[in-house]
Amino acid sequence: MKKIPLPAAATAAVLGLAVVYVAPAGAAQPTATNPVTSKDNDRVPEGATWTQHYFPSSDGSGTELHADVLLPRKMPAGGKVPVILSVGSYFGHSGELSDEKWPKAGPSARFKDLVEGGDLFDRGYALVQVDLRGFGGSSGCLDYMGKGEQADVRAAIDWAAKQPWSTGKVGMYGKSYDATTALVGNNLGQDALRAVVAQEPVWDMYRLIRSNRVPKVGGVLAPNTYNQIAQLPPLPDDHKRYKKNNQYELKHPECLALNTDNNLKADPQDPYWQQRDLAKQARGSDTPLFFTQGFIESNTTPEAMQEYLAGHRGPERGWLGQWDHVRGNERTADGRLQMGRAGWFKEVMSFYDQHLKGIAPTTGYPAFAVQDSTGTWRAQDTWPASDRSADVVLRDGSYVDRGEPGGPASFLTWSRPVARDVRITGTPRIAMDTKGSGNVMVKLYDVAPDGSAVMFDEQVALAGPSGRVAVDLKSTDWRLRAGHSLAVEIGTVQSGAWVDTPTGDRISVTNARLGLSVDDPSDDRATEGRRSPYLDTYIKAYTQKQLPKQPPSFTVPPARN
Repeated sequence: MKKIPLPAAATAAVLGLAVVYVAPAGAAQPTATNPVTSKDNDRVPEGATWTQHYFPSSDGSGTELHADVLLPRKMPAGGKVPVILSVGSYFGHSGELSDEKWPKAGPSARFKDLVEGGDLFDRGYALVQVDLRGFGGSSGCLDYMGKGEQADVRAAIDWAAKQPWSTGKVGMYGKSYDATTALVGNNLGQDALRAVVAQEPVWDMYRLIRSNRVPKVGGVLAPNTYNQIAQLPPLPDDHKRYKKNNQYELKHPECLALNTDNNLKADPQDPYWQQRDLAKQARGSDTPLFFTQGFIESNTTPEAMQEYLAGHRGPERGWLGQWDHVRGNERTADGRLQMGRAGWFKEVMSFYDQHLKGIAPTTGYPAFAVQDSTGTWRAQDTWPASDRSADVVLRDGSYVDRGEPGGPASFLTWSRPVARDVRITGTPRIAMDTKGSGNVMVKLYDVAPDGSAVMFDEQVALAGPSGRVAVDLKSTDWRLRAGHSLAVEIGTVQSGAWVDTPTGDRISVTNARLGLSVDDPSDDRATEGRRSPYLDTYIKAYTQKQLPKQPPSFTVPPARN
């Protein structure tokens, strides 16, 4: 293997020599044809060469996208490798969420864990990180997963597949926002995209911002957060082209104003939100999909997940369980895995090897590894998997949309204690007739024989002139132990997670029905995994010592007669 400085490397390539491309000594900023290694810039991962590229988005808007490309340093001349692609808002050279005061420009280390844990370059993969419009070195207005950003994803997949060093096979990777762009990639149906790995994505952008017209605190803050990221400065040694694109918002202040204003739209049927309903757009899609989802996650909650999966027709792999907004490999300060299951990168790379290289897996991974509320893991062929689905009838009641002193803040309906362990799985749905205008909050509790209760699912909506409320709760996987009861609370919003506007009206509720899917845990197939550390934190935070007792009025459907 010879080290040949550019441009002499081009001659070597013609002769068929194995080449390690290196930029002139002292160079720290690459171009598309002059790579840089870690020897010249310590922000470049070991074993990789870094180049920068620009290409147009696919919507004809004139938006120019910026990509940082990391190739295996030991890749032979004329060699081709499959591409791991991530498209998002967090790859700016100055930092992910804020100015990190880097002394010089370089590729983002957002997925350093993948590079190292997946041994990416030695295994023969490229990593391409593309800035969405309005972020990093890309021009244009940020578009919060709308048609513009979807066009960026389409362009990035096409571009990565067509490069001379690419085999034409692309896999997407991400967590949170860039996991959501990976879902977009699946929805677009491009042949070049062969696999998607998405950790804690958003399945429907509206439901990240609002719950059935009621604003979420996180939704109020999100537009400002992304406006701030879009305004992160370039670094002094960034190329002029990068700087010009980066400063687009300075000349177009309407970009940030529109992002803020559009996210104030309350109607989920508004065309703005329909563009961003990724679950609906997933119907008929078939890209192999590997995802993670925390059921008790506080950020990208499990809403519209079941709808997305129902529409997806391709192979599926999932880790689902009782954790917060974390990565599959993430650990606590004392070294425990946040999800509780080992082998994240081993399984991810096996998934990519299978779908991007055609290498059959040597380990028989379950399609779904699921952790329920007891902390135990099971293997399933699909999710959700239930033995029975049925509606239960809840009692009538009323409350005042703000509570005392005008009247009660909520009312409860209790079930009879379950005779044997039963798991509530999938997506519960509640429907009710209402009289009066105001906020409605529904909470599900796991009530122990001593009256202590853990709130494990919740949803918020507006009751109004139609007199009918029918909404999905969050997806869940919660086991009621034998002797425990299910309690359902309906009332005003009693949570700091929403920005509700109480009306003071008395809301009367009749004909309420809760749809449940239940599963018998006695025939679970065990798989590797330990209890998520966050599960204990959650239970402690959401346990009431004594839930007001009510005579039981319904029976949780038994999984088996």
